Amino acid sequence: MTSSNLTSRRSFLKTTALSSSLLLSRHSLWARNTPGPNLVFVFADQWRAQATGFAGDPNAQTPHLDRLARESINFTHAVSGCPVCSPFRASLMTGQYPLTHGVFLNDVPLSDRAVSFAQVFNRAGYHTGYIGKWHLDGRGRNAYIPRQRRQGFQFWQVLECTHNYNHSIYYGDENTPRLWKGYDAIAQTRAAQDYIRRHAGQSPFTLFLSWGPPHAPYQTAPPQYRERYHPDRVLLRPNVPDRLTDRAKKDLAGYYAHIAALDDCLADLLNTLKETGIEKNTIFVFTADHGDMLYSHGRRKKQQPQDESIRVPFLLRYPAVQEGPKVIDVPINSPDIMPTILSLAGLSIPDSVEGDDFAPIIRGTQPPPDNRAVLIACPSPFGQWRRRDGGREYRGVRTKRYTYVRDLTGPWLLYDNENDPYQLRNICHRPEYTHIRAQLDAALNRELTRRQDHFLSGWNYIKQWGYEVDENGTVPYRHKQLDIKNAT
Repeated sequence: MTSSNLTSRRSFLKTTALSSSLLLSRHSLWARNTPGPNLVFVFADQWRAQATGFAGDPNAQTPHLDRLARESINFTHAVSGCPVCSPFRASLMTGQYPLTHGVFLNDVPLSDRAVSFAQVFNRAGYHTGYIGKWHLDGRGRNAYIPRQRRQGFQFWQVLECTHNYNHSIYYGDENTPRLWKGYDAIAQTRAAQDYIRRHAGQSPFTLFLSWGPPHAPYQTAPPQYRERYHPDRVLLRPNVPDRLTDRAKKDLAGYYAHIAALDDCLADLLNTLKETGIEKNTIFVFTADHGDMLYSHGRRKKQQPQDESIRVPFLLRYPAVQEGPKVIDVPINSPDIMPTILSLAGLSIPDSVEGDDFAPIIRGTQPPPDNRAVLIACPSPFGQWRRRDGGREYRGVRTKRYTYVRDLTGPWLLYDNENDPYQLRNICHRPEYTHIRAQLDAALNRELTRRQDHFLSGWNYIKQWGYEVDENGTVPYRHKQLDIKNAT
């Protein structure tokens, strides 16, 4: 079975037989004769898939996340198809690919042309809320975001972007900055718990909680978490070059400290769902916007096509539907999240959505495709992925087993991730893999055709969308000067 067998947005909307089966299914919203499920969607910034206990990382102290994994649908090959902050978030909110919604760089605005995640839930009678990092307004990282630019979210405690986790501001409905008390992820989690308690048992709600950590700076987690990690005891992945050992261990010690703090925050959220009696009728998702190279392959940050950058944790727990925990090793991509969750909630998927619906696979009414290839892309390199430092445009596919990537000059990377999990050997130009490369190249061409992606230079897309960038293709950060001494 190929990826085309996945339930697409059009088949969901237009195929009578499938629509009827969803209506009659014991898992459907109407057949259960109960209120629609709540949604609590939690995502961190720059948390790579490998950095959890349940994924086998010996450094990660994530007992609560590990327990959640034992109760959830675990998408072991979840991919951030354009692995950088704003593009992922725009795909999450619209179910579209970056060259459709236009957010292929950081710090550019997401338009309101697509029907957003929150708008669908609003129309279904849900209350919708968002807490934490937004990074979709593109009008300054600490600027106020008015209601008409919030993609439909009603409750709002948000800042566009900050990584000053211990002196972090946010805005509500008024243009008055407020200060999160202490480490912002903990304070944001408390706000999310309050939101859940207020809405539990009322009309169904949808809450997005977006944490800034474990994104750099790495050394700013609360002291009790930093004390757990000493650089000398951090074990490195085999693909970190020896010359970078000391630097990698220092940064990773801080990275894991952030992760340990977030793991405790996750436990608090899950306990609140249980206390309020709504956990069985709540879709709970934990994921991240992208990964972090953290010196694997001698690289830092994101945007790159290696697994440390593109792969993210993705757990989905919905006790009312799932028949126990399940592992799904078919790659799921960022635009697939919105249609999958809407379908699980019994809501129609807007025609503007481009992603695929995995709900039938989650329910067990449809088998996973045998060899799905998801599109990974960097339409225009910027920031730490500057061209002068090796950054380049690329398009590729990630399957369960292989990663294949082309840049503008032709085939670039091919990894057999089953036999080479740390991607130490680029086999792209080895003659014995010519047949495999041809198959993957054909799969990539099919995805490019499907997305109407002509794979041009990033400068073409910058010009097309009218973005103002510097010589490196980066949108300059804009900061409004704020007096927050008296922020409450």
